[in-house]
Amino acid sequence: MKYVTEIKLAIIGLGYVGLPLAVEFSRKREVVGFDIDHQRIKNLKAGHDVTLEITREELTMSTQLIFSTELDDLRQCNCFIVTVPTPIDDYKRPDLTPLTKASETVGKVLKPGDLVIYESTVYPGAVEEDCVPVLEQFSGLKYNDDFFCGYSPERINPGDKEHRIMDIVKVTAGSTPEIADLVDALYGEVITAGTHKAESIKVAEAAKVIENTQRDLNIALVNELAMIFNKMGIDTEAVLKAAGSKWNFVPFRPGLVGGHCIGVDPYYLTHKAQAIGYHPEIILAGRRLNDSMGGYVVAQLIKAMTKKRIEVDGARVLVMGFSFKENCPDLRNTRVVDVVTELQDYNCKVEIYDPWVMADEIESEYGITSVVVPELGIYDAIIVAVAHDQFKSMGATSIRRLGKSKHILYDLKYIMSEAESDLRL
Repeated sequence: MKYVTEIKLAIIGLGYVGLPLAVEFSRKREVVGFDIDHQRIKNLKAGHDVTLEITREELTMSTQLIFSTELDDLRQCNCFIVTVPTPIDDYKRPDLTPLTKASETVGKVLKPGDLVIYESTVYPGAVEEDCVPVLEQFSGLKYNDDFFCGYSPERINPGDKEHRIMDIVKVTAGSTPEIADLVDALYGEVITAGTHKAESIKVAEAAKVIENTQRDLNIALVNELAMIFNKMGIDTEAVLKAAGSKWNFVPFRPGLVGGHCIGVDPYYLTHKAQAIGYHPEIILAGRRLNDSMGGYVVAQLIKAMTKKRIEVDGARVLVMGFSFKENCPDLRNTRVVDVVTELQDYNCKVEIYDPWVMADEIESEYGITSVVVPELGIYDAIIVAVAHDQFKSMGATSIRRLGKSKHILYDLKYIMSEAESDLRL
């Protein structure tokens, strides 16, 4: 059984996961960074990363990193790390299209002895049951005889400048014991926090998918608690602070659950569970509750406006923040869009202000054109939906100046005190 020992590395997919990984590996060895998006490659060659994960200086210093859209540039490589997204479709089902296409690309250049490592979040079994057959079909090679696979799930936290890729423990796995050692050693070159070598690829796949499922369920619990406490007239943040005084209380906060991980990964696990004949009740219940939070937020706002005798029909509402999390331009699966569409159903005139996101990206992704720089004194309601640093620095007084003399200020992210806002989750 011959496998690669002198690694010539390629990263397939240069998004939030692939680019930081490529930059980090390029400090140690030559790397081909491959992406099918020609504009993305053009921007990176010019030193510009639209995800804002990598600085111009870091790109300039990555002299061993070659950016390419050309298949021929992959032929010189013998180790391929696939970092493409794994979204869900409109029916909450896993969409493996990007993963399949990436596997086809790698399969076309795969040679005897080569190694393919996947980082994309999948359900247990996906690498060997869904990806390997594609690699075999397009390469004409046999798995674990002619080529080998590994899995090392991504743990990137977009917008987080404190926990970078090298600072987060990396789970690794391989299709044979020897390959597991090789994959672990490869990541050990760049991950200073250390690695955890899992017993199998399936174990590593399962570990990744439950990380965000666990967080999703914890947030769902706190969201439900917030609904209960709101009915009782109790401030949820005050309750959580009090409970947090115990050493083993887990500090989660209520809110909209979006993004390409927490709001997506549980559906990969539930899909696989249902495929083997098990209906996961708790996981899906948490998903349903979290997916309903946009409607709950709007219902609370409409109720508050009505009590204050603010006309809802035609009301001008400012939504502050549209990305799925703070200090990040990532729009994927943002649940702020649920708030916007619910408000539009009430015939409200919704405007969005987000200094982190380009207006044309919001329009392209969601068809929303009402992205503005807000004016003073014109809004009937203001919703702080994302806790960007810019909004925190504004403070409640400056934010309220955007509203009319009579308005509602809804703080979804607890960036101000209970007394400073009219509504909180």
